[in-house]
Amino acid sequence: MAAALRTLIARNDESFSFIYQENIDRLENVSFFDPERDVPCLDDVSLLYLPGGYPEKHLDALVAAEATRRAIKEYAERGGRIIAECGGMMYLCEIIVTDEGGFPMCGVLPYSITARKEDRKLSLGYRRFTLDGEEYRGHEFHYTQFLGEIPRSVAQVYNAKGEPVPTPVIRYKNVLASYTHLYQLPTRN
Repeated sequence: MAAALRTLIARNDESFSFIYQENIDRLENVSFFDPERDVPCLDDVSLLYLPGGYPEKHLDALVAAEATRRAIKEYAERGGRIIAECGGMMYLCEIIVTDEGGFPMCGVLPYSITARKEDRKLSLGYRRFTLDGEEYRGHEFHYTQFLGEIPRSVAQVYNAKGEPVPTPVIRYKNVLASYTHLYQLPTRN
């Protein structure tokens, strides 16, 4: 008998620490892994959830976990479903740049993120957007930014006043990524 499909969630004390319990409760057959220490088996995974946190504070450990980064990239390339919020989205990018240099991440998304002190800018507020007929709501809180041009968004994101904000929503294959921390995970992407 084949194993049931499962949801795999990245979690550790800081790099992938921001996750709404309601999202965990809503998902079925949930298991966790620590991207700094564990190489995940993704063969029976129906959703890989990469929540927010502070990966920029643990870059050495994330870079050292090369097999984990490679497994996630291979999963994305073969069409695996991923939802990545804020720090999770940063982790899927090509590189995170700090005052100490550049650190390679998963390379799923062809973007660079800057965490350099000179580039720090607070982005904060409630967010909403509509994608494929489904409304998404969440919040944004980060100091990091895209390095260079902001990626093209697949949806216009609005703040609590209904004003457009430049936060991109990125879709690549079955990956949905954004700086927005979602209050409720989508049933589809």
